[in-house]
Amino acid sequence: MTILSRLLLNAALGLVTTLCIPTQAVAEACGAPATAIHAIQGSGAASPMVGQTVTVEGILTQDCRHKGGFGGFYLQQADTETDQDPATSEALFIYTRQAAGKPGQRLRLTGTVKEYHGLTELVDIGKLTVCGEGRLPRPIEVSLPWSQPPESLENMRIRFAAPLTVIDHYNLALYGELALAAEDQVIPTEYLAPGPAAVRQARNNHQHRVFLDDGLAVRNPDPVPWPPGGLDGQNTVRAGDTVSQLQGVLDFRFGQWRVQPDRQPVFKASNERPQPPGKPDDVHLRIVTLNLENYFNGNGQGAGFPTARGAESLAAFQDQSQRLVAALTLPDPDILAVTELENDGYGPDSAVAELAAQLGAEWRFVATPGDDGSDAIRSALLYRTDRVTPVGGADRQPSEPMGRPPLAQMFQARHSDQAVRIVVTHLKSKSCRNASSKDSDQKDGQGCFNHRRTRATDAMLRWLDSLPVPDVLAGTLITGDLNSYAQEDPVQVLFQQGFTSLVHHFHPCQPDHCPHHSYRYRGGKGSLDYALASASLMPHVTHAQTWNINADEPRALGYDQPPRIPVSGPWRSSDHNPVITDIRLP
Repeated sequence: MTILSRLLLNAALGLVTTLCIPTQAVAEACGAPATAIHAIQGSGAASPMVGQTVTVEGILTQDCRHKGGFGGFYLQQADTETDQDPATSEALFIYTRQAAGKPGQRLRLTGTVKEYHGLTELVDIGKLTVCGEGRLPRPIEVSLPWSQPPESLENMRIRFAAPLTVIDHYNLALYGELALAAEDQVIPTEYLAPGPAAVRQARNNHQHRVFLDDGLAVRNPDPVPWPPGGLDGQNTVRAGDTVSQLQGVLDFRFGQWRVQPDRQPVFKASNERPQPPGKPDDVHLRIVTLNLENYFNGNGQGAGFPTARGAESLAAFQDQSQRLVAALTLPDPDILAVTELENDGYGPDSAVAELAAQLGAEWRFVATPGDDGSDAIRSALLYRTDRVTPVGGADRQPSEPMGRPPLAQMFQARHSDQAVRIVVTHLKSKSCRNASSKDSDQKDGQGCFNHRRTRATDAMLRWLDSLPVPDVLAGTLITGDLNSYAQEDPVQVLFQQGFTSLVHHFHPCQPDHCPHHSYRYRGGKGSLDYALASASLMPHVTHAQTWNINADEPRALGYDQPPRIPVSGPWRSSDHNPVITDIRLP
């Protein structure tokens, strides 16, 4: 477009305009030559004019000078003043508390160019002049995944052409943000072998998401901004839900591309809360496996809170208990295999005794004859006395490389002459605290302590091989929280020894379709919790699934999270989903 044709177009539109061409900054009246914003932005990741003083004119598109805001506003070149170069952004963030101007008005100002943690902005703003009414630039239509990093759209108005999927809400209540992507994302080592390909895919996943932000720079915003109408026990936003009509300013803060919306986006409950899975019949044996997310009961007499982990008060513990009881009993199980239970013995005030009492009069727990390990938490088995009978005594692995030895017990259903051995285990987490040498992150997608998890799995298998195999034993079910995704070393060791992951057997997980997962972490979903059947048990397994009541719910609904939102039922009773296994023994 020539300068003359641009002037004629501006006159026809009735806009207050100026020629935005690169010049030295001059503090003159509205309409005088000014530095073009695209010249300040440049075509690279950082401005070529950092440290220079410039004068700009443009349209105020979004004002963030309100209480708790970012302390400034976004200024974008009018549509008729752009350079038509898709590699350069036409907008800046203006860091100032000066009050002049409102959205839609044309402003002129002078400031110093700065890159603030990757965001191009003007600081040290001098006089800020309102030049009159303008017209908001048209939002640029965009979509995910990005064809390239969206630096060329930084601080500009955008609109997403298609609905986006909520993939993470970990910081919803803390920072008022949701992570969005074109579709749900799966942890790469759920379907790819650890190594360069998995690492590349993880990096690709992170590059192709955007955060829906709340325009605030405060912690714990009140109210929680999403979903519309306010977050509560019934009005939730689950991972897998969709967000449409998303429009606003694209900016870069805290290491992430973010949309600061200028209108209310539309939320759709695309991933509705599921009903409890029905049990096939009374002949089937149903095992429910769940990580309890630190079930600690104080001193067992209603006091002793806060404890080292878990609930901070009696009220929080009661909230946790009612949710867990719903999560554990609604699927109508015969046997429960649980992890992250307080390791405080088997007395009447112990956590396992309290859990059994909460479940109901027909429930008992399995007490072990050996060492329960040195960790603050342990694994446990509970069962319904009116449906199953323990066969022989329990076995606890005598030594284990991590301090949480597995527990094994054989059970026989009332209708059957055969028994199944249930082994519940909980391997070391991926957290890198105190990791060193082979246990440090090997940068292959498996996180820290993979070496220890693999050693623990090998040791568990050797221990199981040492246990007696009576004639009534139909097979073995290893279950619990392995803290490993399906293609990672510990799970592969079990596969090599003839064990089958039952959820994956009945519901294979693919990058574009993985409906049965047990955990979410930083926007990716996958399985950390398993039910693995031995070869001899496989013919007797009729189904396995996860029940998606926890991992897809916001952390903000947890029993231990401020502002302690009341929740009735099983929702967010833990951060892991239960695994449900149905077995029919002859």
